[in-house]
Amino acid sequence: MNTCFALATPKGKSGVAIIRISGPRAFDVMQLLHGDQPEFNRASLRKIVSNDGAVLDEALVIFFEKGKSFTGENSVELQIHGSIAVINAIMTELTSLNHFKLAEPGEFTRKALLNGRLDMTQVEGLADLIEAETETQRTQAMRVFSGELGQLTDGWRKSLIRAAALIEATIDFADEDVPVDVSPEVNQLLASTRKSMEAHAKGYSIAERIRDGFEVAIVGAPNAGKSTLLNSIAKREAAIVSDIAGTTRDVIEVRMDLDGIPVSFLDTAGLRETADVVENIGISRAIERAQAADLRVFLMSDEDFEHLSPSGDDIVLTSKSDLNSAANGISGKTGEGVSELLQQISDIFADKVQYSGAVIRERQIVALKQALSILNSDFVLNWDSGSDEMFAEELRSCVRVLDVLIGNVDVENVLDEIFASFCLGK
Repeated sequence: MNTCFALATPKGKSGVAIIRISGPRAFDVMQLLHGDQPEFNRASLRKIVSNDGAVLDEALVIFFEKGKSFTGENSVELQIHGSIAVINAIMTELTSLNHFKLAEPGEFTRKALLNGRLDMTQVEGLADLIEAETETQRTQAMRVFSGELGQLTDGWRKSLIRAAALIEATIDFADEDVPVDVSPEVNQLLASTRKSMEAHAKGYSIAERIRDGFEVAIVGAPNAGKSTLLNSIAKREAAIVSDIAGTTRDVIEVRMDLDGIPVSFLDTAGLRETADVVENIGISRAIERAQAADLRVFLMSDEDFEHLSPSGDDIVLTSKSDLNSAANGISGKTGEGVSELLQQISDIFADKVQYSGAVIRERQIVALKQALSILNSDFVLNWDSGSDEMFAEELRSCVRVLDVLIGNVDVENVLDEIFASFCLGK
């Protein structure tokens, strides 16, 4: 592999910047360091000197030997002063070293994958961990990055391989007197594996919402106070507020962290019958987004729109409580009932979050569903009335699909897409 280097911290001025170097020639960086090579895995203070002997900076330097670094290769980290001039000077000197090159986005993580330090699911978890904005996103990403899905998948594989081995043993010794009936153990292995896989497949929809954020649509008639409520929730003027009906014609989104849960609030066009072509487009979009949202907040008024009705966990409130004394009221103008609404929404989503599974990516759920389709096929469900040889081969087909899930095989076509989302230095 190449020896590559990159700035692992954001560009710009900072107290400290970190330059990461990884590859078979990583320790050649000693050409730029004053003193003996530091001990492995311990930080030591070293002067960084240029080829002409000029001192560029003093840095904390850490050497990681092969097999004990993030990438699995010889690696070095330079913790330097974070001025733009210092960073540029040291990066220029690294470029001058033989066999050194600037790392591409995600190249360090790709090395970790190819060296067996991470499996594909952990790489995807790391990508989500870097992008995490809320506590639930961080927690979910950390579960996957720590290897939870890989461990689950490995357990499923071992159970299926064990079941296939039991069946193949009966085939190999078909002409001998084998006193043990393997059917109970095979059935138990299949049932427990299927149950676990189905549970995590079911939790995918919630895991996906945690990654991308839940959506809450605020719906109601024109002038019901939707935009005022959105502004109150956002604590800024996110939407135009006007007494003129039909002011909001497109969906306005405000993303926020609600008690650690990512939530996007949608202000939609007022729902009413109108001859205005442009407003009708906005109303159609409002209905479409509201129906697709995870939750709807209905602001009821005297002009309620009949083509969209509350269902499930939807919340129904009486709008503009500052102008009336109706029960269950809310006012974006005065703030009455807003904190209670946010708490109610938080409680609803917190209840959903607990059912999130370890499967968090579309690629993962596709592979998992493919494996489940094999286990739920009539042939596998009724395996004891069919061919043992074909049944064992079906189980091995399922194992191969699970190998795809954790990235053991057939992953080259998705590598570039995944690593393109990584920044330089990761």
